Parts: sequence; C-alpha cells; structure tokens
Amino acid sequence: YKMKTQVNKEPSFPPLFRGKSLPLKKSTFSEAIEEAKKNIDPGLILYNEDIGELNASIILSPDIKLREALGMILVNQMGLADSLGSLGPPELAIHFNWPNRIKVNGAYCGYTFCKASTNLEEEIPEWLVIGINVPFLWNKSIESGSNPDETVLSEEGCSEITPNSLLESWSRHTLVWLNRFLDEGLLSVHNAWCEKCEDIGKKITYPKRGDFIGLDENGNMLLKQFNNTVTEKLVDYMDK
Repeated sequence: YKMKTQVNKEPSFPPLFRGKSLPLKKSTFSEAIEEAKKNIDPGLILYNEDIGELNASIILSPDIKLREALGMILVNQMGLADSLGSLGPPELAIHFNWPNRIKVNGAYCGYTFCKASTNLEEEIPEWLVIGINVPFLWNKSIESGSNPDETVLSEEGCSEITPNSLLESWSRHTLVWLNRFLDEGLLSVHNAWCEKCEDIGKKITYPKRGDFIGLDENGNMLLKQFNNTVTEKLVDYMDK
C-alpha cells in the first residue's frame, strides 16, 4: 500500500480562470503580455513551478476605461492579502505600501505588477495583466537577516504554505474581489485596501516624498507636498 503523493498535483482554479505553467525563470509577466497581444481569451493564469517563490500573472479584458480598470491593482492586492490571511498563522500581519509593495509582519515580502494595452486613461484597454511575486525562501545569494527590511514567507511562520496552495487561494480570493469591483465599483475595495495600507496619514518617502492623505475614487494617491495636494496616478506606475 503506497500513499498517493500530491507533489505534482496541477493547481485548480475557480470558474473563468485556467492555468498554464511556465519553465522556471521565465517571466510570467512578459509571457502574459505576449499572450494578451494575441487576443487570447481572458482568464488565463500563467505561473512558475518554483518552490522558492510564487510568480503568477492573470490576463484580463476589462470593458471599462483604463482610469477605472486600474482599480484592479487594488483588487489584486486584496486577493493576495486574503489568501495569505486564510493560509498563514492567525497572527500574520499583511500590509500594503502604495502602489505595489506587500509587507508581511512589517517587512517587505513581494510585490504586485500591472500592465495594460494602453497608457491612455480614457481608452478601454484591450487587455490588462495583473500579477504577483511572493518570495517563499531566501535566494541562495542572500543571507537570512542581511536586509532587515525584507523577509520571505518561510521566515514568518508560513512554512505550511506552498506556492501552489497560495496560487490557488490567490486566484479564488482575487476573483471574489474582482466580482465585487465589477458589481459595486471600487469603493468597497478601496475601503478594505485603505485599512491595510500602513502609511495613509503619514509622511512617506516612497514613491514620492510628502504626506499621504489617501486615495481618490480610482485608487490614485493623494499626496500633500508643501501646501499643495498632488495626485500620483496608478497609470504612471504600470510596468514598474
């Protein structure tokens, strides 16, 4: 009698999503952009089978203007936060720094990324790619503790989480937030995101210096510099 191993089990995705694994070290982000340009059906999730990190990208096809569609950046981060919250230990603290940094227990632990077919806010993009990069293990070239501002999931009591289990959970939670966003607009996502943003109401130096007042209705940053309030736009941070 042999126990069945689940090691190479294909990840399962919620309805509307389907998966495609890529060889290690191949960027899911650039591959997703190439696939999207071929008018592929939306809902494809590209992912690397890597025990050291999760790198995954989703191809979407929003039928709203880019200005509003970029709210999916916040949707993506809420999906990741909820999946880490459901899989990780109860005391795991997950926070965001606008526009794309993820923090776990106070240290940087991955980031999200985004790219659309257009940079013009008033255009409806033909495609939008959102994705995540989350480290599970230290890169061999980096010693644990060499940068106290950064961490990996295995250091934060998350050794039970595998990249595949996070991939499945992220796809489900992101779909839930995506449906809320499409049904209700950005407001419900916006409020939940702001609760997890650690520097609203504080002085910040990243991505710009100033007082971070909050977000506008499309998820752009409102930043007070000297006596002026300026808007840092999500569109300017695509693909960075």
